[in-house]
Amino acid sequence: MTRLIALLLIAGTAVLAGCNTVAGAGQDISSGGHAITNTADKVAQ
Repeated sequence: MTRLIALLLIAGTAVLAGCNTVAGAGQDISSGGHAITNTADKVAQ
């Protein structure tokens, strides 16, 4: 039973860490897209 609880805690931690990693990557990609859009707008002027 103790092993099961430990395994569940480790799995839960991994899932939460994975969610934060994906969210951070999404923010990085979004900010990169904004930078490209801003540069394209400046060039178009």
